[in-house]
Amino acid sequence: MRFEATVDVQLKPGIADPEGATIERALEALGFDDVARVRAGRSFHFEVDADDAGAARSRTEELANRLLANPVIEESTVEVTLLSEVTR
Repeated sequence: MRFEATVDVQLKPGIADPEGATIERALEALGFDDVARVRAGRSFHFEVDADDAGAARSRTEELANRLLANPVIEESTVEVTLLSEVTR
């Protein structure tokens, strides 16, 4: 079966986020005073073949921890969804 996988990567809480801080200052300068605590991150989307959703999630988490995120300073969240035959 084929699954669509999404991995979102962000800095762990307490780790300085200079990109997020820069975005927050720019938003304030543009008049978006009601926005606060901006954190920047990355998002990865891909397809993975696996026997079931559990195997797809496990494989995607392994990929995220070994390549996409630095587990010392970043955390990742994983989402997997079965692709239907129509969307392939």
